[in-house]
Amino acid sequence: MHVGRPSKGTGGACVARAPIARVAASCRSISRPGVPETTTAGARWVDYANLAGSVLDGRYLITTKLAEGGMSIVYMGTDNEKDGARVAIKILPPELSEDMKAMERLRREADMGIRLVHRNVCSILRLGETSDGLVYVVMPFVEGEVLCDRVYRLGGIPLELAVRFASDIATGLHAAHELDIIHRDLKPENVIISAGEDGEEYAVVMDFGLAKDREAARFLEKLTATGVVLGTPEFMSPEQLRGKPLDRRTDIYSLALVTYEMITGKLPFPGENQQDLLLARLKSRPTPIREMRPDLELPADLERVLIKALERVPEERYATAPEFASALRAAASGSFLGRILGG
Repeated sequence: MHVGRPSKGTGGACVARAPIARVAASCRSISRPGVPETTTAGARWVDYANLAGSVLDGRYLITTKLAEGGMSIVYMGTDNEKDGARVAIKILPPELSEDMKAMERLRREADMGIRLVHRNVCSILRLGETSDGLVYVVMPFVEGEVLCDRVYRLGGIPLELAVRFASDIATGLHAAHELDIIHRDLKPENVIISAGEDGEEYAVVMDFGLAKDREAARFLEKLTATGVVLGTPEFMSPEQLRGKPLDRRTDIYSLALVTYEMITGKLPFPGENQQDLLLARLKSRPTPIREMRPDLELPADLERVLIKALERVPEERYATAPEFASALRAAASGSFLGRILGG
């Protein structure tokens, strides 16, 4: 997916233990220099693709556009009530505010996301809606590199480092799963590689709990040309593609795909387009990782771990993210030991 197709993102969006704010009970509107404020929803849609210089709710100054996609635009901004702390502000489609049921579910998921505070997760600070009907999410800003850009740039990540990042992601997922939050759209574009004060890198998972409920997604489908909004086809589980009920094992499947691509620079299913990828996920077995990259001389146990995590039937996968991460580390440790001993 990303090899040959770098992401549209830039650096990330979260400083891991930033202070948490509650979801605003009521929101005001956007003020833009030289543009009169609107006071009733629907009176005027703000041009949400060009908001640099705007102030959201008299608090968040939007400074720079970071990324733009079919379902959102992400800006860097500053929080005027937190001494100018940098934040990432995700602008969601303005049409969303017209669907009361979708908004109710979005608020509920954002409220859960606010409770999710962990080093390996970018939390949600606030969900707001202006009087213009513009819906936005505020997150701490994370300094770092998008994982898919790292994979694209290097063609793959050394096994030891890939396993460490996968373990970080699994830890973040587990923290969410313990709160009954399922990501549903885990992919390399939603992972930032950041660095601590000691310079050691770690992975941060982005975009938890934002309009991924199936009912909200049915509304959001209208806003895309492809009709695929509830996840990215290359990284969706078979049960998600089929529209089945999801549990934490859908995230484990996606994490296995992310891990496979980190190591090899490729995905285990062939496909020239989204439809091919979708059908391969439902009908084909993944290409074994040692067959995909025989030059890497990867351990057989690693291949077995990934095959198990990529089983089409959820009950045949690892039950929890830590269980997958533990098996991954154990499988890879033989490779590390062999190098140390010269084997």
